[in-house]
Amino acid sequence: MIGYVTLGTNNIETARAFYDALLEDIGASRIVDSNHLTIWGTKSSSGMLGVIKPFNGDKATVGNGSMAAIPVASKEMVGQMHAKALLLGGSDEGAPGPRGTRKTEFAYCRDPEGHKLAFFCME
Repeated sequence: MIGYVTLGTNNIETARAFYDALLEDIGASRIVDSNHLTIWGTKSSSGMLGVIKPFNGDKATVGNGSMAAIPVASKEMVGQMHAKALLLGGSDEGAPGPRGTRKTEFAYCRDPEGHKLAFFCME
């Protein structure tokens, strides 16, 4: 249902380095790459994540209540992605663990610019 989500950035090269390294573990690579936008995905027909310099030229800011949730293949991968994000300069927003009433595992972090990310696996 979701085509893609973009996160505003004030330093596209730093954002690209963070997401290149983070998303490689789930098989995502750059699908779109221009001077102001980069989008990663596993294929163009599934959900994608991008970083973008704001079109209006204003400073990018973090959306309060916004979050990009990234599905992964296993509960173990939830923890691995969370740990890798922290190693790459992200910050913790919730350690890996079960959430909700289903058999789901979630972990939360923020990227270096403060955008909230979730990694999850529903078994």
